[in-house]
Amino acid sequence: MAISNSSREAILARIREGLRTPAPPIGDKTFYGPIFEAVGNPLERFQQECKANLMECLLTADAAGSAQALAQVLQSLPDGEVFVQDDPVLRRLITVASSQRQIRWSSQGGPLEKSQATVTLADALIAQTGSVFVSASCGGRGASVVAPTHIVYATEKQLIPDLVTALRKATADGRLERNSYACVISGSSRTADIEKILVQGAHGPMRLAVIVEIGA
Repeated sequence: MAISNSSREAILARIREGLRTPAPPIGDKTFYGPIFEAVGNPLERFQQECKANLMECLLTADAAGSAQALAQVLQSLPDGEVFVQDDPVLRRLITVASSQRQIRWSSQGGPLEKSQATVTLADALIAQTGSVFVSASCGGRGASVVAPTHIVYATEKQLIPDLVTALRKATADGRLERNSYACVISGSSRTADIEKILVQGAHGPMRLAVIVEIGA
């Protein structure tokens, strides 16, 4: 038995009419200026953007300073296990930092939900947006989302001006082909969807600390 629905028929009639009307050609779009300001000093710009992104940028002069910065961040955390990407550089930093925490290396499996922090390397640092570019090689997928604190170690040489350069370099190096995912992290996880109230740690770490070793 057919049911009369005038509203439905009116909507369908408008859709049919729209389909009969050819779409106008797409013209050239006019851009009135760059979206982001040009990057002059990559390190200075990265620091400025980190502050705007509510993330910590810790500059160090050498490996000893990086280990000390790592130790200070770890000491500020509640008791609990720390997940660390199993890499020779991070093994040396953890040793020099002399942390008494229980360490779970990525070679032992992914980070557990009880982890208080994850410590990983970065594929690159993007100065223009104060972002950290990582892939699956940086401790696995969970390394940047499971624990409430994510600590990233990088060097000044890994600073690049923008995302386009980062993607081109990752493609040229075969990094995107070798890894199951790539991610751009711009500050701690946060949202203001409800009542425009900023909440950190909505779907990932509420704290992101980046240790940048200068001159390395």
